[in-house]
Amino acid sequence: MNKPNRIYLSSPHMGGTEIKYVNEAFETNWIAPLGPNVAGFEAALEDYLGEGNHVAALSSGTAAIHLALILLGIESGDEVICQSMTFSASANPIVYQGAVPVFVDSESDTWNMCPVALEQAIKDRISKGKMPKAIIAVHLYGMPFKVDEIVAISKKYDIPLIEDSAEALGSYYKGKPCGIFGDISILSFNGNKIITTSGGGALVTKDPKVKEKTVFLATQARDAAPHYEHSEIGYNYRMSNICAGIGRGQMEALNGHVKLRQANHAFYTNLFKGVSGVTVFTEYTPEIASNHWLSCIVVDETAPFTAEALRLALEADNIESRPLWKPMHMQPVFKGSPFYGTSVSEDLFKRGLCLPSGSNLTTEEKQRINIVIEQLV
Repeated sequence: MNKPNRIYLSSPHMGGTEIKYVNEAFETNWIAPLGPNVAGFEAALEDYLGEGNHVAALSSGTAAIHLALILLGIESGDEVICQSMTFSASANPIVYQGAVPVFVDSESDTWNMCPVALEQAIKDRISKGKMPKAIIAVHLYGMPFKVDEIVAISKKYDIPLIEDSAEALGSYYKGKPCGIFGDISILSFNGNKIITTSGGGALVTKDPKVKEKTVFLATQARDAAPHYEHSEIGYNYRMSNICAGIGRGQMEALNGHVKLRQANHAFYTNLFKGVSGVTVFTEYTPEIASNHWLSCIVVDETAPFTAEALRLALEADNIESRPLWKPMHMQPVFKGSPFYGTSVSEDLFKRGLCLPSGSNLTTEEKQRINIVIEQLV
């Protein structure tokens, strides 16, 4: 018997106009990592994020974090505080610079960086003669972190904040879009994100000179000369005009994609209503609005199934689900790194599950998910 079609966790969803911009790139031979689509995509993002924000389109969100660290002067031996519960791309660029990651636990409201643990970490590092040089805070699964508290601590200790908004384009904090709250902010357009450019990312800044420097570094740091002159180390991090063409079309579909992801969250909220021991991850206050990039649940000991039992049952019907991010302080590659907090992120990892959340999830696919869960209850 043939397996039913695969239901993916978060697959790309084209809006329909992307091919127009891609064809224009081919017709005009703008294939290189520059051109009208790059400028157009950056302009669309700047318009979405609001006046005063400047965007540099790059090859990935990881590249954006790496350049953010470089722009902030992070060097070998420096310490950078990073949210522990996140994808490794938030932390890896710290090591690229030869710096030392210092991991901070989550709080239970947003699953993001705990302000209390953050300040404890800063005080303890200072007492050890190690003043942290930057903070990387993440809007996990599209849920805004506690911006006011984190920004206040950043300013109190004069430590620059890198806002990792890779999963949060389309999310809002107190009426303002995520991606504008850091000293430098980053976005991601990987294939599984709310919008995609196949692979890609962006750096967001309030300072046009920082954008200019970002583009310079991202294009191999070539000095102004008729020949190839380099006085700084550069990187091949600029987004291609083809990928940016996809992004321009995706921006036209962004608001619709957000509404569909939020509808998926409502579907799961209703599905698990009345199921003991299962909590759907949702906003803890009306002052924030998640794009619900991924809909997630936490399963405790009173539930009729474990998170792993549900994952296996879904997989048996060719439905993809995934445990929550394994915290970075638990990862073998970061063994021995400083960690501050309790066991919030570790507990979430043990009991949590991400469910299929694509904006292209169909009614029939939701029904398949519903049937699998009903069989376990």
